[in-house]
Amino acid sequence: MESNPFADPHASNPFSDPSVQQASGAGSAGQQQGMLDDYNPFAEGGNQTRAAGGAQQGGGTVPPPRPAQTTQPAIMTPSEEPPPYSATGAQKVDTSELQRRQEQEASLLGQELERKAAELQRQENALKNMKPGSRQNNWPPLPKFLPCGPCFYQDFSVDIPLEFQRIVKFTYYLWGFHVIVLFLNVLASLAWFIVDADGGTTFGLSILWFLLFTPCSFLCWYRPLYKAFRSDSSFNFFVFFFVFFFQFCVYIIQCIGITDFTVGWINGIRVATDKNVGAGAIMLFVAFFFTLKSVVTILLLIKVHRIYRSTGASFQKAQAEFASGVMKNEAVQNAAADAAAGAARGAVSGQYGSNNRY
Repeated sequence: MESNPFADPHASNPFSDPSVQQASGAGSAGQQQGMLDDYNPFAEGGNQTRAAGGAQQGGGTVPPPRPAQTTQPAIMTPSEEPPPYSATGAQKVDTSELQRRQEQEASLLGQELERKAAELQRQENALKNMKPGSRQNNWPPLPKFLPCGPCFYQDFSVDIPLEFQRIVKFTYYLWGFHVIVLFLNVLASLAWFIVDADGGTTFGLSILWFLLFTPCSFLCWYRPLYKAFRSDSSFNFFVFFFVFFFQFCVYIIQCIGITDFTVGWINGIRVATDKNVGAGAIMLFVAFFFTLKSVVTILLLIKVHRIYRSTGASFQKAQAEFASGVMKNEAVQNAAADAAAGAARGAVSGQYGSNNRY
């Protein structure tokens, strides 16, 4: 590697220091060792050495005394001492406000629970003390200006247990959907009658079914289910199963349309193909609703039957309830009493006539 010709030849040479050259020029190794030991690199000029007796070697003057160190240490000492720690001055965590809020929330929750418990107890006492005919009917909700009033009392939260309220409400909504589909059946039959005179019979029957099946479905399968879950009545369960299965069969006939007396898939496709597309589309729309009702009906029937079997009910229990209900009926009791009285009078009259002959 070439050197810089313009650089100072003694700048990078560590041996160009005068103190090093003076030490290297000593006569013996012992003197050199002594001079190296007495060499003070921090003295002024960097070339003074100490003699054994305190004088400089070679007849020089005694070096001045070392100045006192005035530099500060690396770690600074604080100018002021921190105040002593006092336990009374420490900040304390105040939890009284949190405890007060918790106690207030617990008190409000307890009051709410007590209010609900009192309300439930009041309802239970009212149901126990309430006679069967003392409750005011509230269904159907008719206006007060009509001469006739509600015919039934219906309250899911009071009559039906909590675990069965959902299925009873679903059955009630299914009955409402049943009424709507019967009304749409009237419109579809009317559309069929407009485009084809053969639909007149179906139109007349649809009106009859709407007027007849609307109250009959409420009385024959919805109301028995409501009373069955209200009083755990096996007899009402059997009434519901029988009538609701018959209703399912009627839905199947109405959705298929195998005769000219119903609106269904077969008649709807025939009318849409041969007569009118719009009327056929309305008939197919109603046929779809009848199909949907058929599927929901059979699923609900299976669901209710599973609940009924899980309660341990049987046909014998239904027979016992029927016999007990018949005997508790006032009309049956009066008829039985009249029959017994007539039989007793006949027996007495026969016995009195036989005694007179003798």
